[in-house]
Amino acid sequence: MSKNVRVRFAPSPTGPLHIGGVRTALFNYLFAKKHNGTFVLRIEDTDQNRYVKGAEQYIIDSLNWCNIPFDEGPNKNEKFGPYRQSERKHLYKQYADQLIESENAYYAFDSAETLDIKRKEYEANKQTFIYNWHNRLELNNSLSLSAEEVKTKLDNGDNYVIRFKSPQDETLRFKDIIRGDMTIDTNVLDDKVLFKSDGMPTYHLANIVDDHLMEISHVIRGEEWLPSLALHMQLYTAFGWEAPEFAHLPLILKPTGKGKLSKRDGDKLGFPVFPLEYTSPDGDVSKGYKEEGYFADAVINFLAFLGWNPGTEQEIFNLEELINAFDLDRVNKAGARFDPDKIKWFNHHYMQEQSNAILAEAFKNNRSELKDIDVNYIAMVVGLIKERATFVNDFWDLSSFFFVAPKGYDEKASKKAFKEETKDLMTHLVSIISTLEDFEVETLQKEIKDWITENDIGFGKVMMPLRLALVGSLKGPDVFDIMYLIGKNESISRIEKVISVL
Repeated sequence: MSKNVRVRFAPSPTGPLHIGGVRTALFNYLFAKKHNGTFVLRIEDTDQNRYVKGAEQYIIDSLNWCNIPFDEGPNKNEKFGPYRQSERKHLYKQYADQLIESENAYYAFDSAETLDIKRKEYEANKQTFIYNWHNRLELNNSLSLSAEEVKTKLDNGDNYVIRFKSPQDETLRFKDIIRGDMTIDTNVLDDKVLFKSDGMPTYHLANIVDDHLMEISHVIRGEEWLPSLALHMQLYTAFGWEAPEFAHLPLILKPTGKGKLSKRDGDKLGFPVFPLEYTSPDGDVSKGYKEEGYFADAVINFLAFLGWNPGTEQEIFNLEELINAFDLDRVNKAGARFDPDKIKWFNHHYMQEQSNAILAEAFKNNRSELKDIDVNYIAMVVGLIKERATFVNDFWDLSSFFFVAPKGYDEKASKKAFKEETKDLMTHLVSIISTLEDFEVETLQKEIKDWITENDIGFGKVMMPLRLALVGSLKGPDVFDIMYLIGKNESISRIEKVISVL
């Protein structure tokens, strides 16, 4: 790729960052890194009515947790700053004026009430009101008014908007990297508002001006922006600027495959749709992947496959491998179904790759019962049980018996394991264990299995009640691993308790 690659992720700070936004940021990041480019974060906060305090920091924290930090953005390498649109608003008026001077835009003074009346008139005739070439000369704007009338209105401080003058009877042709060649009839386009008399641009004008001034080479964004592409391409032409290349990513769909994934879907089915936990201004708390026990690597690996595939059977990719494999040509047009079970599958995989020491620290911090337990002991326990776990939160249910003796015994398992001869067998087992000086796993295994075999007892008659004594149920890792870790005295104590119960 000959051109200097610069991409941007441009969220609005109106609340938490949706997982779909994270996917957009990820694809921008992967593309930038693949081509030794720059990943820019721009905060699009022109709509101050929807601005939420703390949302910008939440976005930054989310990108950092996902290990896809921006190269340029607010307070970081501000080569083309500022990176908040609210701090750039002094820039936009000159570009709006430039469009008026080139007759690509015009002042419109129509009141909201007038436009509402027009809409209702059209609806009464079963038509849709579009402000464009077919009616703009009948409306209150600088195309239908004299120059003197326009000047008077502006001098009087009348409210106005600046609208783009979309052409009549033309066919626009443009290309999208993912969607291919596209055409659109300009007669169906409305004259979009670009600038308001309060001094603030709309998304469309600010977006184009900022992408140009920040030298953005590729705009990689969600499918929901596809209807804006015609206007944006026309704006580039009107300004005489070279347009970036566009790539519109497919929607992330509900787990059913029908409709766009929403927070409601996550609430209903019990999975997060935000990277980090979020508390809204009114105190409503939304789940986050981090707090729910997901690894960032698992979330990123999962999101990469929502709309993209490498063209191979490989599913597990670390970030470096994703960068090397990523290609916009392999992004699908069709929506990608969000599968909550699949992300758990990824998390289980990354759980196995974590060191036992790191997981032990997380486990210890997770449970007050472990605060006085040596972390090295916890790490040995984790090594035995993590294969069965998807989250660190699963560890206690899988391993509590390593730290606390069972208070009771599973009723169904007890009926299965406790027979008439069990008391005598357990009593004899205690005598064997008591004589052992070497309490290593191999020794325990040999001595107990030899005794069972030599006396033709049947393994289930010993091993089931032994497991119940140690664990309280018929679950857990190898019995001899459990005995070795809890130690000789604790093993004997638990078996003697079972004997007393019997």
